[in-house]
Amino acid sequence: MQTTEGLRCVVPGSDVLGETPLWCEQTQSVLWLDIEEAKLQRFHPASGRHDVYQFDERHVGSLALLRQPGRVLLGIDLALEIFDLGTGAREKLCQVEPAGTDNRLNDGRCDSRGRFWVGTMDNQLSRGNGALYRVDPDGSVHHQFGDVIVANTVAFSPLEDTLYFSDTRRYTTWRFGLDVAAGTLRPREVFVDYTAQRDRPDGACTDSEGYVWNAIFGGGRVVRYAPDGTVDRVLQLPVSNPTCVCFGGPELRTLFITTAQRFLTRAQLREQPWAGSLLAIDVDVAGLPERRFGRD
Repeated sequence: MQTTEGLRCVVPGSDVLGETPLWCEQTQSVLWLDIEEAKLQRFHPASGRHDVYQFDERHVGSLALLRQPGRVLLGIDLALEIFDLGTGAREKLCQVEPAGTDNRLNDGRCDSRGRFWVGTMDNQLSRGNGALYRVDPDGSVHHQFGDVIVANTVAFSPLEDTLYFSDTRRYTTWRFGLDVAAGTLRPREVFVDYTAQRDRPDGACTDSEGYVWNAIFGGGRVVRYAPDGTVDRVLQLPVSNPTCVCFGGPELRTLFITTAQRFLTRAQLREQPWAGSLLAIDVDVAGLPERRFGRD
């Protein structure tokens, strides 16, 4: 399996479904989840410290930074909670969808107004029971659209006039015009159609030039797309299942990549020792600072 030069494993691990890496500039650390094991993790590159926070619920599927230091927003099953990294205290913000269904929260991202745009998905990976929501700082939940199987690739253009969104199991990434002041979307258009090759677009982020970096689950690569949807470059990985990416480091020029062991056979796991680990590679373009949830 071909590997892009300069790629390194920064946190060896066995994440079943590593996901949602976010760089915290305040602490110079990267946070991410193992959704299937209900874990939040944090790694400090300067010291090598690796913290793990274990939860008792079935899934921890979403993550966002808060404007208050030391706290994060977590999607736990179908509810959003505020979690204090220092004390472990938890405070429920809202119930995005009713409990008791076979859905869960998945990918999400904050806009500059402190709102969290987050998707839900079908745990069976087959039914269009999911949706995209906008959650405001007061905890109010605003349904955007439904008929989603697996919500992914929630990312904004640098000017916040475009929202990118994928349904992994529909093999498509769309872009929506966005009125960020009003918090409303305009009709979607196809950004990348993966149907022919059956590629599964997973998590993504945008860089300072407005390009979209998308992890291709099952495809063993991260692809950088130009704003018109054409391929700019491809990072080949030594793992089948990259799940999401974020920019970090002092200059936001390190691309962190979460990975998963899910769906891999024992033979594949032996061949892919970095599966389930946090990977990183230095790149020649800077990312964007992660926006945070909450009021100013």
